Amino acid sequence: MSATSGGPAVLHAVRLGLHRGWTEFVLSLRSSQDQWFYLFTAFLAVGYLYLRRDTPVDDTGLLLPSVALPSILAGLIAFGLVIGPAYSLAMEKEDGTLLRAKAVPNGLTGYFTGQLLFHSASLFPQMVAVLVPSFLLFDHLMSHPSGWFTVVWVTVLGLLALLPIGMVIGALVPGVQKVGMWGMLPIIALAGISGIFYPVQELWGWVQVVAQVFPMYWLGLGMRSAFLPDSYVAAEIGGSWRTWQTVAVLSAWAVVGAILAPAVLRRMARRQSGSTVAAAREAATQWVK
Repeated sequence: MSATSGGPAVLHAVRLGLHRGWTEFVLSLRSSQDQWFYLFTAFLAVGYLYLRRDTPVDDTGLLLPSVALPSILAGLIAFGLVIGPAYSLAMEKEDGTLLRAKAVPNGLTGYFTGQLLFHSASLFPQMVAVLVPSFLLFDHLMSHPSGWFTVVWVTVLGLLALLPIGMVIGALVPGVQKVGMWGMLPIIALAGISGIFYPVQELWGWVQVVAQVFPMYWLGLGMRSAFLPDSYVAAEIGGSWRTWQTVAVLSAWAVVGAILAPAVLRRMARRQSGSTVAAAREAATQWVK
């Protein structure tokens, strides 16, 4: 059976997609622009923690770096997995990359496989750039070594739950210029009520309920359970880390994303044509002017 029919064709496309995704990731690591982005993000995060390094957090007996670091990591993961894919997909709709992929047998399968690997791998240098200097500068950040296992599974589930959201946004927005309005603003709003940057317990009851519907709250809760001691759990809703609920909600969003994202992406691909790409380029040109 040839590599262009049936199951082997799909596997071949997946392998090509993985190769492309890894190549893009390696090029990203070598890119001075991306290097500066990782370093600048880390500078802002670690700089904030350093300036507040002696700030106590209420009656917990903890200093602010210990409490804020897991929230910062959750925020970076959430923004990176939603905004990054959304911008990437919106741009490649406009420049014809998706149209070219569509013209190749199983090309879209390979394309989206590559995007999945690229954006997943891009989390690693960003997290390392924040974690390494933080652990060198501050004490008592990880209450127990087993917390690293929690960091891994929370990150993986968060990736599976959030990445499809970014791809759906990128598929639905009419152009790159709209990603900020349809992607950035909702994510900022959800971050504001998710407990990542502000204690969700101090918000209205109905806002707490809304926050717990979305994966960002559970991503932040999972990260806090990885880093903080059990004595801090009293500050959480219900006085519990709710580990199984975290797994359940993030997994549910991952399943919804696995069903919804391919359907939306297939619909978008069917609507891609040379005329739509040309129109998108013209609109982008007018916007720049």
